[in-house]
Amino acid sequence: APFFVASHAPRAQPHSQLEAMKLQKRLAAEIKKCGRGRIWLDPNESNEISMANSRFNIRKLIKDGLIIRKAVKMHSRSRVRKNLEAKRKGRHTGIGKRRGTKEARLPSKVIWMRRQRVLRRLLRKYRQQKKIDKHLYHFFYRHAKGNMYKNKRVLVEAIHKMKAEQVKAKTLLEQSEARQEKAKLQKKKRLQKKEDVLKAG
Repeated sequence: APFFVASHAPRAQPHSQLEAMKLQKRLAAEIKKCGRGRIWLDPNESNEISMANSRFNIRKLIKDGLIIRKAVKMHSRSRVRKNLEAKRKGRHTGIGKRRGTKEARLPSKVIWMRRQRVLRRLLRKYRQQKKIDKHLYHFFYRHAKGNMYKNKRVLVEAIHKMKAEQVKAKTLLEQSEARQEKAKLQKKKRLQKKEDVLKAG
């Protein structure tokens, strides 16, 4: 005689009962406005639930707590937030964590554009505040485009140096003009004196 091993697995529900439960699940999902996967049917009361075949009966079972809408499974972002906070401090960004090339991660063109915008913003501000005139603005604008200033500090220093040189040149010019004027007056005086001496003689 063949040897049979006793199975301890629970006996499957009859096909008709499974079909009935499918109907209850669908109706409950429509009433609770959710998917069928979120509907929980009390396994201890399967006979009573399978007897309910209308929305009215399903509502009654929901009220009694035999059918429940399960809570939405939570997808926590706490670990993600913690990791991002650490990344802002510079953690987890070593060579082993980098996938793209240096150029792909932060293109040199983006760095160039940012630098130009910073320098041009400063020049516009200085022009509006009358710290530089339109000629100086144009001079520094062209030089900034020609990659003369690597950052804002260098540009500010260049502006101060240029302004100081202009002031110095202006002072020297004024002094030179004053000396010329003085020399003219002295020459005029000498000629006048000569004429007076000749008239007197």
